[in-house]
Amino acid sequence: MKLCFLLVSLWACNVIEVTLSERCDDWGEDLTKKVQVYNGEPGRIKCPLFQDFERYSYSTAHSAGLTLMWYWIGQGKDLEEPINIRLPEGRISKRNDTLWFRPAVLNDTGNYTCMLRNTTYCKKVAVPLEVIEKDPNSCKSQQAKVERVELPSDNLGILNCLDIEGFYPSTVTPDVAWYMNCSLVDNFAERFVQGTTLTFSMTRLRYEGNYTCIVTYEDNGKRYNLTRTAAVKVVGSPYNAKPPVILLPNNMTTYEFEAGQQAQLQCEVSFSFVKNSRTDVWWTIDGKNVDDIADPKINVTESVQEDAYGNKVIREVLIIKDVTAEVLKRSYTCYAKNTLGETSQQALVKLKAVTPRYITELACGLGATLVLVLVLITVYHVYWLEIVLFYRAHFGTDETIGDGKEYDVYVSYARNAEEEEFVLLTLRGVLENEFGYKLCIFDRDSLPGGIITDETLTFVKKSRRLLVVLSPNYVLQGTQALLELKAGLENMASKGSIKVILVQYRPIKNSRKVKELKRAQAVLTIIKWKGEKSKYPGGRFWKQLHVVLPVKKPSKSSTKKIGAPEGKLCP
Repeated sequence: MKLCFLLVSLWACNVIEVTLSERCDDWGEDLTKKVQVYNGEPGRIKCPLFQDFERYSYSTAHSAGLTLMWYWIGQGKDLEEPINIRLPEGRISKRNDTLWFRPAVLNDTGNYTCMLRNTTYCKKVAVPLEVIEKDPNSCKSQQAKVERVELPSDNLGILNCLDIEGFYPSTVTPDVAWYMNCSLVDNFAERFVQGTTLTFSMTRLRYEGNYTCIVTYEDNGKRYNLTRTAAVKVVGSPYNAKPPVILLPNNMTTYEFEAGQQAQLQCEVSFSFVKNSRTDVWWTIDGKNVDDIADPKINVTESVQEDAYGNKVIREVLIIKDVTAEVLKRSYTCYAKNTLGETSQQALVKLKAVTPRYITELACGLGATLVLVLVLITVYHVYWLEIVLFYRAHFGTDETIGDGKEYDVYVSYARNAEEEEFVLLTLRGVLENEFGYKLCIFDRDSLPGGIITDETLTFVKKSRRLLVVLSPNYVLQGTQALLELKAGLENMASKGSIKVILVQYRPIKNSRKVKELKRAQAVLTIIKWKGEKSKYPGGRFWKQLHVVLPVKKPSKSSTKKIGAPEGKLCP
């Protein structure tokens, strides 16, 4: 009978245990409490049940009859098993709500579950543990999670070695070495080592970096190292902290939009660095937050620009599609807030007066006309010779028809070897052979035995143009050249049947001494011969000369080469 009762009791206990195990509240894996430990260094895991999930401490739970139990699942394993706290030399131990590793080894990596339970209550949560190796020739590992520590610029800064409390008794004074980016801190400017504290007498931006402290201590005759790394970030001084400042909109700026246009209202706010402060920017329309307005035509975009000290400029753009006069009558206000204060600024908006379409079209037409006129003036100024010659060639009236003249050009020049060569080879070659004009050159075309004065006057009267080749020799008194010039000027002045053309072959210094030449230079344009530059038949000199010569339709015989003999003898 007693044996039966004992068996029933054992069965009931197993049923209760299985039932409780199945009903245990499992809070899963708490990744926020993940613990990283360097291989060969002490480590610890605190049960999160007494930090986040329960309102009472471990001692209170223990007094209430609750038991804390630890289990683990090794990396790459599926089976949860109890933790062996009876390892040689007590490498893994449990004290209150903490599981200790002195030291941790690579095989300790896994998920550790702490379970708080009794016969009517059960809760559990898992904490990941990662045991890592330091990088070769480095004081730390790139895999290690680094805590950020903010120090105010241009102020005294204190950096403490993190998370070392409780690893060694308070009566023990450990050895501490500090490193900046794994370089030993020794005689660093404005930074001083004071045990587990690194003091910055003046915090500067160039002192930013990863600072590692290695704490060495003895416990039960064994030496242990604790390696901790903090990322120092230099932030704005608290003396510069202030409420936000709205740069845009302001009372000096008015936003104008046309009906149907997309409106963009920019809110630009400057925030100085304030420790543990939020930086909020938002728009309201008629006092209602835009986030609470369900209108597909309203949208908000935000961009943040942050400097090295943590000061920010936040731009929040309110976008409104298809604006109307009614939409622009609403109140649009930008708000900004941090822990030091809140401010706001209303945007000034109005409907833009649209210029009537006909005025726009008229302005465009006038603008286009003005541009066209300027282009034409520029083209004419640059290419006026080509334009005149083109017009003459296609639309000009042939002057040689019915005027009774026999010659197109009478050439007057000083009789010397140089100028005769210029007239007979250069002028005659281009004007007769290229342009098709009929030239009368006295020394070439006159018959011997005649009276020079009479023949000269006759030749001039039968010519449509008198081409005068000016040079210093031309102005000598008593020459035939001056007679030719005088006859041409008198004919042009009295009858207008001949026109005089002045070509400057050589500059004349004393031209004012000759009355005829002085009068000609006062009323006529001089075409200047520039030597080698003027020899090309398509050059500016020949175009200028061609313009003042008679309009004459080209004949088939005018295409001969330069230098070919042509020209009818003067009678």
